[in-house]
Amino acid sequence: MSSIRRWLLAGLLVLVPLAITLAVLNWIVATLDQTLLILPVAWHPDRLLGFHLPGFGVLLTLGIVLLMGAIASNFLGRKLLMVGNALLRRIPIVRSIYSSVKQVSDTLFSENGNAFRKALLVQWPREGVWTIGFLTGLPGGDVVNHLPADYVSVYVPTTPNPTGGYFVMLKRAECIELKMSVDEALTYVISMGVVVPAARPVPPLNPPL
Repeated sequence: MSSIRRWLLAGLLVLVPLAITLAVLNWIVATLDQTLLILPVAWHPDRLLGFHLPGFGVLLTLGIVLLMGAIASNFLGRKLLMVGNALLRRIPIVRSIYSSVKQVSDTLFSENGNAFRKALLVQWPREGVWTIGFLTGLPGGDVVNHLPADYVSVYVPTTPNPTGGYFVMLKRAECIELKMSVDEALTYVISMGVVVPAARPVPPLNPPL
């Protein structure tokens, strides 16, 4: 029985990550295949080939992204984007949503952007309970006029999905800088502490903590 139990666990360790990976990839491909709906029915790959072959939506999405990037990279494209951005910023409700999403995307996808600057150890959600957070910058606007001490902006992700989390402002002295890269810290969070990165020196980044 001990051998069967050991084989069962070993099989699960092999198959579960593989099954989850395939399921996620299948969901991504199926979602991107929805972009084929923008094509005329006569141009659909299913109609041209006579059978369904997944993945054409991925190629179409990649082509659209490359085309938009090429347009946005030239002088005329930048002018058109400026006009479009100005128009969207004048529409009530839409402007608040679009402006927020635009600022976040510019930070995340900019070539020289650095959304998460450092991995930190912080006490959250109460004193005595520690978790990993990420330095995102310094408080700005009128917020700084109401904080009594030196504070930093920190994003505390949830586990195992780091895209959800909390934005908090903590005292700089209460944050401990970790000697691990942002990628290693994200892996640590996603794995729920199972994948432990090796401690090593990390070059300091601005702003200094």
